[in-house]
Amino acid sequence: MGSKKLRLTDIKLLIATTNQGKAEEIRSLLKGLPLVVASLLELNSRDIYGEDDSSFLVNARGKSLFYGQKWEGLTLGEDSGLEIDFLHGAPGVRSARFSDPGATDENNITKVLKLMEEVPEEERKARFVSCLVLSQGGIILAEITGEVRGVITSVKKGQSGFGYDPIFYYPPLNRTFAELSPEEKNAASHRGQTLKQLKVFLQKHFHWTNT
Repeated sequence: MGSKKLRLTDIKLLIATTNQGKAEEIRSLLKGLPLVVASLLELNSRDIYGEDDSSFLVNARGKSLFYGQKWEGLTLGEDSGLEIDFLHGAPGVRSARFSDPGATDENNITKVLKLMEEVPEEERKARFVSCLVLSQGGIILAEITGEVRGVITSVKKGQSGFGYDPIFYYPPLNRTFAELSPEEKNAASHRGQTLKQLKVFLQKHFHWTNT
């Protein structure tokens, strides 16, 4: 891959996010690998990557390479969001800031439900998308994309998860993502899919056979 191999004791992974809910999901799904995992809060950098509105992949790639300049190990950029068919793909890449630049999860959910008022169930289809980009020293090692399809509810249901989880109904389990346990969500979610693939990639790339 053109990257310098690190000793197992030296391998550090930076998750390029300040979203602690997302960081904890990633940590949980990568559990068992010989990695020291940190988030941007631990990097303590004042520089912030400017989000791009073109695609999840462009954002994930940008985050990975931008923050990788300040990190000696692996850097994982992740961008994800909700795409609703009736809203022509919105909130999309603006999922985290859909209601306003300083949006909260509650405000974003309120805006979506307002826009979806009176929309019949058969037109409430949506999907969560996740894009991961792993880099080291300015070199991209892997790019992975995953998605999961569901339906937007008319009211919030459940207390777990974060973001739009309380209004994303997942038909195979007959519950919203916010009604699932962390283990159930990780097994089904868009981010769970991409991180499982990432885990396989890391095992092969570093020749980890017993993790």
